[in-house]
Amino acid sequence: MPTARQAGLISCHFCYTLSKSPTTQILEPNKLHCPCCHAVLHSRIPNSLSRTWALLLAATILYIPANTLPIMTVIFWGEGQPETILSGVMHLLAGGMWPLALLIFIASIFIPILKLLTLFGLLLSIHFKTHWRPKDRTTLYRIIEFVGRWSMVDIFVIGLLVALVQFGNTANVSPNLGALSFAAVVILTMFSAHFFDPRLIWDAIEDDTSGKKESLNGT
Repeated sequence: MPTARQAGLISCHFCYTLSKSPTTQILEPNKLHCPCCHAVLHSRIPNSLSRTWALLLAATILYIPANTLPIMTVIFWGEGQPETILSGVMHLLAGGMWPLALLIFIASIFIPILKLLTLFGLLLSIHFKTHWRPKDRTTLYRIIEFVGRWSMVDIFVIGLLVALVQFGNTANVSPNLGALSFAAVVILTMFSAHFFDPRLIWDAIEDDTSGKKESLNGT
């Protein structure tokens, strides 16, 4: 069964419209535009792997200060101290607010590290041209791409607290460097997932299979 690329079909990366183009336009993809949203069409995202690797490595480096540096400081009646994400989760658990603690732990610690590990695994699987469950890997990428945007819950909470809780010497909430690092991690992982082209998972298998067929025909 031929693939979409072999059949001369190109999917728009923005609106997912499937277009059939002449051979001359396939050779010059920058001149081919989507009939619906008029975005430039590419058979594959240009420099997908190099962009994804660069953004993913940057996010991995920033993940360390995002979890070790204080994310915010809460001052109430003159008392308070900087809090990291994990220490904030522990304080919520100690206060009996385990649903909120669980939500912050999943959205701010579990999902970001799971997304980093998954993208690393997908990139390595393409590099080594593994044939292991390509459909499941594609589905896993779609899930990671969807849930990754919900990792900003900590930043939303801090923004709301800073805007609402400003009562002079009585109560004060201020963001710290950890919040900036965490926001950068989320943004970088979102861009890395955006630039990752899941069609490369199938291309690696297709190229490997084609190479084996050519070697067999040659012999």
